Amino acid sequence: MARRREPEPDAFPDGPSKTQLKRASTALQDLSIALLDLPDAQLDQIEMDQQLRDALRELRNIRSNGAKRRQAQYVGKLMRNADEAPLQQALTAYRMGKTRDALAFQEVERWRERLLASDEELTLWAQAHPGGDVQQLRTLIRNARRDIAAARSADPDSDAALRKGRAYRELFQKLRAALQNATPAA
Repeated sequence: MARRREPEPDAFPDGPSKTQLKRASTALQDLSIALLDLPDAQLDQIEMDQQLRDALRELRNIRSNGAKRRQAQYVGKLMRNADEAPLQQALTAYRMGKTRDALAFQEVERWRERLLASDEELTLWAQAHPGGDVQQLRTLIRNARRDIAAARSADPDSDAALRKGRAYRELFQKLRAALQNATPAA
């Protein structure tokens, strides 16, 4: 039986393996796909090659799956020569901004629900946000409660009708404006 020869130590290159190169290429393609979420104004602010910027815009407009895959591969090829750090930083900043907006929206929603549920919450609101127009909030709360009661009496099984009152939306707008004005000071 023939004995298997051991490979010589110099037979393998010292560079990254084919699998590592493939992973890096796929990661760059994924980054390019994620960059498509950025608005044009933010995409223009990122320091990158103009050819890469044009390829990203073209990728955004392609609808065919096969063409989109080929264009994404081309963008990945262009990104091999680009500095990945500013692209990643811009994407992270954009995502953090969207997360902050979502959290602020949820906070306004919670305050609105709390204020509509109980009169004591208005006192807590006034303590947490001094200098606001409490009387106007009280009026909006009263009108929103009246709209909700009218919607429930008209159709007790419908939950969608509860959210359509003008005072309900105005209360949201007033709370959002108060929280936005309070956030920079805090």
